[in-house]
Amino acid sequence: MTISEWWSPTLDLPCTLKIEQTHDYFHAHVELDGEIKIRPGDRVKVHGAPVKIAFGDRLVERRRATVHRANLLSRAWTRMLSGFQLQELYEVSFTPSRSL
Repeated sequence: MTISEWWSPTLDLPCTLKIEQTHDYFHAHVELDGEIKIRPGDRVKVHGAPVKIAFGDRLVERRRATVHRANLLSRAWTRMLSGFQLQELYEVSFTPSRSL
């Protein structure tokens, strides 16, 4: 194990890719095999060619994924910034709008 792997190890594992683009749903999900817990700052890369599906289609496909674990500093930084980014979602303005 190298020093960089000790600070931020990587895991290669199989996954299931689920994509749907219909009138009712529009989503893309990756389900990792095993008991892998994704923590703040971790990155997941799904391998393979980009997927394009037509409207009304669904796709379920098996692929490989690489999980890049965040080191302690990156994890702490991500947790700190996430609070500020979440607050941006709650920004509400009560100023009256002007009619043009």
